[in-house]
Amino acid sequence: MSLQDNIDAAGDALALLRGNNFDVRGAFAYPAEHTNWREEQRAWTTTAVLFNQTFHMLDLYISGPDVVRLLSDTAINSFANFRAGIAKQYVAVNDEGQLIGDAIVVALSETEVNVVGREWALEWLQYVAQKGGYDVQIIAEPPTRGSGGKRFYRWELEGPAAAAILADAADGEVEHIKFFHTGKVSIAGHEVWALNHTMGGVPGQEYSGYEFFGPAEHEDDVIGAIVKAGASHGMLRGGARSYLSAGAESGWLGPCTVAAIYTQDSMREYREWLPTETWQNISVGVSTGSFHPERVEDYYVTPWDYGFGRIARFDHEFIGRAALEELAKRPPRQKVWLVWEAADTERILVESELGHGETPKPLPWPSDLGRDQILVGDRLVGVTGFHGYTVNLGGWVSLASVDTELAVDGTEVEILWGDWDGGKSNILVPEHTQTRIRARVSVASPVA
Repeated sequence: MSLQDNIDAAGDALALLRGNNFDVRGAFAYPAEHTNWREEQRAWTTTAVLFNQTFHMLDLYISGPDVVRLLSDTAINSFANFRAGIAKQYVAVNDEGQLIGDAIVVALSETEVNVVGREWALEWLQYVAQKGGYDVQIIAEPPTRGSGGKRFYRWELEGPAAAAILADAADGEVEHIKFFHTGKVSIAGHEVWALNHTMGGVPGQEYSGYEFFGPAEHEDDVIGAIVKAGASHGMLRGGARSYLSAGAESGWLGPCTVAAIYTQDSMREYREWLPTETWQNISVGVSTGSFHPERVEDYYVTPWDYGFGRIARFDHEFIGRAALEELAKRPPRQKVWLVWEAADTERILVESELGHGETPKPLPWPSDLGRDQILVGDRLVGVTGFHGYTVNLGGWVSLASVDTELAVDGTEVEILWGDWDGGKSNILVPEHTQTRIRARVSVASPVA
């Protein structure tokens, strides 16, 4: 049995996806909050917060002489100078230049990489490696609910105190690690990989975050040392609610992807290769929100919709290159932030919580993956993928893709807020009426 079998049984891909809608909040093996999500959000801009990232993502370990060739042949970005000590975003598209998914690739050595992310891009990598005859070996570690089964622990230390905490936790001097590079640090007598990158972001600070990983059997010693070092710096532990809300500041739309694989004849063999239980049976948020198209193709996006167009490089041959080169001349849509009008936010908050009768959809504190229509008048000009609030923003924002000509700071639009059927098919929210939220476009994170 395969994904294609599931699509055939459901009638079409859209029926399958809407029948298997997934609440992403159930994907995490650790507490929703350690203190409270507002203080955890504040910590990544004032002190530091420590997140456990070990269990909720798929890990691939790919080794062999064709590792870099496999990545280069399937990624829109260049791997020409990829080597040990470097990490890269990995973005894959189909033959038509539409997004399949993204992930993070870390070079563990000259011939082994760790690819981490959601399933969309990683399953595609496995398929191409197998069907293309690449000389590689792949070990896949699926997401778990915290029951082990992972080669590496993986934690994120985020905030302006991250460098000082690392220095205090380390056994010796810590060498400078460039952004999106890795270095090795000794903590509690164990060798630890440290990747310099950020989730939320501290504007103007290079050292705003580290991702730590190493052998699972060393986890308690290493994380214990980091927690001890962080105590004097005011570090907090972060839970799932604050972790999920970080996208409001970082702008990452990866979890919202509907991989562009469900309808093309050229993708049929891939759909037949994917097993019945694949996560490609599930797409987050396609049953909720005011955007409710009749074709699954209307959920497909290009790399520019998610902010990945800037990393495309045409210095190598890759799947989808010809189509992407044409799209690059005039991308139809661009990723933006939509900053909600405070008066509309307050109105929805009061009416949904204190009103009677027909009331708006409640605000999903602190974040939600939801596809809502973006309108100028009655004209559809884009679609949201994520709504979120952080104390650092001081208000609500949506991550969205809008028509390219509207991707200009200050452009005024409206979000049609509320599910397409008033919540009748969404057990997570009460029934409600749709309303409009005024918003303005920001092409960069408003927290900056």
